[in-house]
Amino acid sequence: MAVKQETLYIKGDKNIEVTKPEVTLGDILSMECSNQNVIPRLKTIKVMKMQEKNGQRKVISILKIIKLIHEIYPNMDVQNLGETDIIVTYEEQKTTGMISHLIKTGFTAVLTFTGAAFAIMTFNNDVSVRKLFSQIYQLMTGIKPHGSTILELSYSIGLTIGILLFFNHFGKKRFSVDPTPLEVQMRTYENEIQTTLVENASRKGKELDADTSNSNGSNRS
Repeated sequence: MAVKQETLYIKGDKNIEVTKPEVTLGDILSMECSNQNVIPRLKTIKVMKMQEKNGQRKVISILKIIKLIHEIYPNMDVQNLGETDIIVTYEEQKTTGMISHLIKTGFTAVLTFTGAAFAIMTFNNDVSVRKLFSQIYQLMTGIKPHGSTILELSYSIGLTIGILLFFNHFGKKRFSVDPTPLEVQMRTYENEIQTTLVENASRKGKELDADTSNSNGSNRS
């Protein structure tokens, strides 16, 4: 009588952060199987042991994960629905104090707004916006302006509204469900970093693949 083959569906994200050195399948994968009894056992399988060094990264191939699963369940049909290479980052779990968090947030906000204000003022001086507004006001009214006019006020208000609409964000309020340009750029930057890490690990032979020996990786019973 043929043994019924069970199917295991696994899914892993591109980048996983762990807070303990010993990494198991349950730390890096989401799993689903018709036989729910195998899930708790699979979650305890040790994949690797990280050095207790904050910020350490390792890249593991999905083939290595499938090999570890087959060592426990040789007849299991494993279907991967996630990434083919998973970046595992070890970060020590630290609780940041409220005061420290507020100081960092305030410093970042001041630095960002100061830089943005300096860039806007530099641009306005380079193109002589004030002189241009003065010429436009004199052309339209026939009166030479002395000091600021309605044009500068309108320009300032329009610039503020334009920035808010562009970044699609004000405090905790969003103007639409679309991601902000800053979020898009951050995700693009993260994807480029992850692609580079995977390629570098593959070229240097540091990727944990199916043919990589790992004495601490398996956990047979």
